[in-house]
Amino acid sequence: MANEQTDPIEIPEGVTRALVVTAHPDDVDFGAGGTVMALVKAGVQVTFCICTDGDAGGFDDSTDRSQIPAIRRAEQTAAAAVYGVSDVRFLGYKDGYLEPSHDLQLDIVRVIRQVQPHLVITQSPERNWERLPASHPDHMAAGEATTRALYPAVRNPYAYPELRTEEGLEAWTVSWLWLQGNPITNHFIDTTEFFDRKVTALEAHASQTSHMEDLAGLLRAWAEMQANAAGFASGRLAEGFRQIKLPD
Repeated sequence: MANEQTDPIEIPEGVTRALVVTAHPDDVDFGAGGTVMALVKAGVQVTFCICTDGDAGGFDDSTDRSQIPAIRRAEQTAAAAVYGVSDVRFLGYKDGYLEPSHDLQLDIVRVIRQVQPHLVITQSPERNWERLPASHPDHMAAGEATTRALYPAVRNPYAYPELRTEEGLEAWTVSWLWLQGNPITNHFIDTTEFFDRKVTALEAHASQTSHMEDLAGLLRAWAEMQANAAGFASGRLAEGFRQIKLPD
């Protein structure tokens, strides 16, 4: 039976800060743009952490490739502003070469300890054979590095001790993890009222989306499928995640 509730945001109690970690500029917007807007509307402070500059992206041979990192950083910053997010951090790793290395884990642990989020949203470290594009190797690497950072490193004061001794960043425990593109989806956010914002944010990624003839139609079809899986009422739109309660 369809769920007649029209605004099942379902943000866990106590969540006032959230961090979204993705591999590339635009990943957060495709996978969680409506959810980010829902969090912001609910008063949650949201930070983006983008692992690579997306320097292998784009479809225009006339663009000087050396300009792509700056272009994509600017596009992500503009997209974030559509939701009201101003804290966007870029780690600067090379697109297509991302690995869940200790360097990447250290950088993510640093950001988590700085931001002190209660909720972290990232990409699935598990391959989803039903949605192979969601399982880009960089996506999986970002998800794996973030998951390793969440447990046990970020909560262990003796992991990456230089963060504590040299930067004054104490251990922090995150309560919730939401995975984009995971084979198991058990948590849905109704994003119907935020759909237009999501489209506008993705249009800001012009180097990646300007060639798409029906971006809004593509996004709506996917959101309708997610809402149907959630059992929401006809006409609703949704984004889905695998929700994991992390150990206290």
